[in-house]
Order: sequence, then structure tokens, then C-alpha cells
Amino acid sequence: MKTAKILNHNIWIINTLRAYGSLTDNMSDGNALARSSFNRYRDAIADMFGIVIECDLKTYRYFIKNQDVLCDDSIERWLFSTLTVHGVLSDSAAVKDRVVLENVPSGLEYLDTILTAIKNNHRIELGYQKFGTEGYVKIVCPYAVKLFHQRWYMLARTAEDQMRIYALDRIQSLSLTEETFVMPEDFSPQGYFSEYFGVLTDSTVPMAHVVIRAHDWTPNYLRTLPLHHSQRELASTEHYTDFSFDIRPTADFLGQLLSHGSGIEVLEPQELRGKMRDLIAENLKRY
Repeated sequence: MKTAKILNHNIWIINTLRAYGSLTDNMSDGNALARSSFNRYRDAIADMFGIVIECDLKTYRYFIKNQDVLCDDSIERWLFSTLTVHGVLSDSAAVKDRVVLENVPSGLEYLDTILTAIKNNHRIELGYQKFGTEGYVKIVCPYAVKLFHQRWYMLARTAEDQMRIYALDRIQSLSLTEETFVMPEDFSPQGYFSEYFGVLTDSTVPMAHVVIRAHDWTPNYLRTLPLHHSQRELASTEHYTDFSFDIRPTADFLGQLLSHGSGIEVLEPQELRGKMRDLIAENLKRY
């Protein structure tokens, strides 16, 4: 069986189990799969997506044991979502002109090298140029990559022992070096970004308990796609809903709030409410 067909079958099994909760191994067009074949699919699904499919010995029905693996920001969830969309689009080639996708800026050509460096703990030599500044060359230790707003970013530690974010679309050159580094055992990229929204991290920005009021239809956007894992719904009326966040409100977070226009109002803390007012006033000067 071709790789693409096996992959599509694996995704079909996962989506079917998610839709129905549990099933027997009679899952292939009404025909029972051979037990050995089904076990191969289960092993492949576990290896690729980290999804564990087990059998209830009382009912002899299969179910996904760790549903939560597809409910966070894990690479498994992203990979599953991406491949699911790829499979759907591959089967819909006849209507490809009616599917509109978002563009991802340049820089993807460096992703494979960066992931190789991360896997083998190799330092990389990086040629980089920020917007509006002169370029430079630097050797860094790549710790992780993150996708945010259609752009890929690399989190790396510099020779000055500082954590820095590099946008892949601003990389001018990149190569592996023979020099290796030791990745701290207690370092977690998810933990590093957990107090922030987006990729801009600044430990000088203090943690804050932010309360916002979402007006009109905006609450539904926040409910279906939370801005941050700390998001909590506090109270709701016919016209608005209040949400809270425990977060370091850096520029990425403020920009996201501003992107909702009059649909979002910052209530607390007062210092942040004043900052938002100043940003809006500065925007008005452009008009």
C-alpha cells in the first residue's frame, strides 16, 4: 500500500474514533480489518501522532486513550491537523481553484536544517537582518521553532547566554557547524512561552491579571479560539462577556487585542487600560 494511502487511512481511523467515541475493528468500508493490519495502523498512529488507541476488553471496542494530545499546542496536534487538511485537499483537486489559502513568507528552506540542528544539538551559523537594520552573522544554539501568524520563528541561545527569537523570513544564510551544545534537561519551550502570547518575550514585562470585555459577537471568537491557555470566562450578558488572562502583556498580546477593534475593551489593570488608550490615540493621529 502506498505511503499516502496508509497515511490517509490512519487519519481516517483517528477522525472516526473521535467522531464515534469507540468502534470495533470493523472499520474499513464495512469489512473487518485483519487484527494484524489494524495493530500495524495503531502502532503507526502512536509513532507519528502520539495517539494511543486501546481496546476495552469488556466490550472489545477500540477508543483513543489520550484524547488530550489533540487538544493542546503540541507538534502532534499541528501535524495531525496539517496532514488532515492535506488529505482533504488532495482528494479535492477538481475544486483547487476554489480553495483560498494563506501565504507563508520565505524562510521555509531553512526549516529542515534548523530541525536537524535541534535534533543533533549542533550550533548553527546564522546570517540575519532585522527590518531597518544592518545584517550580521552569529553562531547560536537552536532550542526550538514556533509558528505564529504565518511566520516561522527560531528560539536560540546566543554566545552571550541570551535567549533570542529569529524570524526565518529574515535569515540571509544558515549553515550547520561541527560544534555541539548541551540542551538543559529542565528547559521546556512550551514552558518558556507559557506566560506570553505570540513570540515576543520580555521578562521585564511583569505578569498581570488582565480582564477584558468582549462586545457583540467577539465573545464567540474567543470561545472558539482562546488567545491563551490562561483564558477564563468570568461573566456574560446579552451584549458582552468578560474574560481574564494571567499573562505578560507584551506587544504581541496588545496587538492582538487591538486587532479586534471596538470588539474588545481592557478593564484591568488600569495601567494597561491606559496604555491601550494611548495606543489607540496614536493610531488616530494617522487619520
